[in-house]
Amino acid sequence: MKLGKIEKVDLRKVWEHEALKFTKWLAKEENILLLAEELDISIENIKPEESAGRYSVDILADEVSTNRKVIIENQLEATDHKHLGQLLTYASAHDASIIIWIVKDYTEEHKQAIDWFNKHMPEEISFFLVQIELWKIGNSSPAPKFNIVSQPNNWAKTLKKAASQEKGNPSEL
Repeated sequence: MKLGKIEKVDLRKVWEHEALKFTKWLAKEENILLLAEELDISIENIKPEESAGRYSVDILADEVSTNRKVIIENQLEATDHKHLGQLLTYASAHDASIIIWIVKDYTEEHKQAIDWFNKHMPEEISFFLVQIELWKIGNSSPAPKFNIVSQPNNWAKTLKKAASQEKGNPSEL
């Protein structure tokens, strides 16, 4: 039996421009579903390049079960301070509760910052640092892979608690 070889694909070979290519690709329902499944959430009302004052957040959406605002900031490079600031600016502009930073690569300092936010923010505020990769086998089309680098502690438990409180049943867990 002959097996194929898995190869990593450069993100910029598929998405040359972050806003014009990657954000538009991610905003399509079938693609954002891949991210949502990895994070164990449901996302609806997807709005790419939504205004945040003088700036634009890459994607604004709602989490289905709690109706909490979701913002997604894309960075097809390694994390940097500029994008971390953008993340906070967009979250405050939209009163977002679920903040997702999708990156090609990350520094330990930025991972530590996201972990710190999750540790010190109220339970209703959730930060995610997600690495995106593209892989292919032989001549296949590239396939995206979302890897959660940082997420809130007890994420699934927190989400279920928030959903049950929205429905008026706080004892449900």
